[in-house]
Amino acid sequence: MALIVHKYGGTSMGSTERIQNVAKRVAKWHRAGHQMVVVPSAMSGETNRLLGLAKELAPAKATPAYDRELDMIAATGEQVSVGLLSIALQAEGVEAIGFSGWQVPIKTNSAHTKARIESIDDARVRSELAKGKVVIITGFQGIDENQNITTLGRGGSDTSAVAVAAAMKADECLIYTDVDGVYTTDPRVVQDARRLTRISFEEMLEMASLGSKVLQIRSVEFAGKYRVPMRVLSSFTPWDIDINEEAQSGTLITFEDDENMEQAAVSGIAFNRDEAKVSLLGVSDTPGIAFRILGSVADANIDVDMIIQNLSKEGMTDFSFTVHRNDYAKTIDLLKEKVAGELGASEVTGDAKICKVSVVGIGMRSHAGVASKMFRCLSEEGINIQMISTSEIKISVVIDEKYMELAVRALHRAFDLDLAVGSDKL
Repeated sequence: MALIVHKYGGTSMGSTERIQNVAKRVAKWHRAGHQMVVVPSAMSGETNRLLGLAKELAPAKATPAYDRELDMIAATGEQVSVGLLSIALQAEGVEAIGFSGWQVPIKTNSAHTKARIESIDDARVRSELAKGKVVIITGFQGIDENQNITTLGRGGSDTSAVAVAAAMKADECLIYTDVDGVYTTDPRVVQDARRLTRISFEEMLEMASLGSKVLQIRSVEFAGKYRVPMRVLSSFTPWDIDINEEAQSGTLITFEDDENMEQAAVSGIAFNRDEAKVSLLGVSDTPGIAFRILGSVADANIDVDMIIQNLSKEGMTDFSFTVHRNDYAKTIDLLKEKVAGELGASEVTGDAKICKVSVVGIGMRSHAGVASKMFRCLSEEGINIQMISTSEIKISVVIDEKYMELAVRALHRAFDLDLAVGSDKL
């Protein structure tokens, strides 16, 4: 008997009919003798609907009081999913019990709307599992030291599921989504994209951080830190397929070396439309300048991605970085009000119509020429590169948003990803 964690996305929970199918699938695993913990997301579109109600009453304000109430509102979506799935399982003849994050409890810090998990007390969950029940836990949320409900940010249910699996030392965490695994790139952009049967943890971490929407990056970080076995698979396959066949489907995220992975320099193309570039022109090129600029940005809980500082000319330089597009206006205002004056910058400017395109693969460690091939490919398509960032297993570029799909298709073709080893044709 294994302890298995299932996570179901919002699309999988999008209607009562789909919830019934989830219940049948979970019941199948339970009847096969496994202890089952399930973490469902809110029904598709529900979180947006709830937050939209708040915005109708008052424009969004980046204040602790406002964000606290947003968490109170948003957390109800997952609670509804838990209650409905528990009822559906009981209708299948399976004993089930649902818990909100605060009932487990899942303890977090107090960063409302972007909280981070600090600890999970699994005693109550284990007690109910010992009674033969399926335990269903709200994803996306927890409780802080002041007993306030907190949420983990978009995609937080993935993080909740992996964190629960880590805390309980689960045998495997299965992430059910509306796609049947991890692809070489988004099949909606590249028709010849292929499903990878397995991908390394390092590659999945890079893909998630670079814009792949299959898994939230924090869930992959949790999996890597606690070595949680993970598999991404579809909730839309027939619920009554053989359990062993289902357990081997999708994409396995592996922590072990795989000889096949060394045969291709690039495993996938990731992209992110949600980027914006911010630039400070004519700032003093002195020690500590980067900290003085980015310190205030960090204090505002804004994540910075790519950073470029130009060569100094007559003691002055230009400094550019990227942020999430949702934080663009806030960042521009912050720099104009708090930083630009102190630093004597001649201008604060930006561009919210950019995107990031990346090539990812652990094979880069043993293959030379990946960067030159990528840059030549983009050049041949007439695409200008604005910023570049690299690591051992990825190369990212910032380009004009209008060229994104062209760039992804061209790079997918240039690196022969339609012929990728260890993958399946869409």
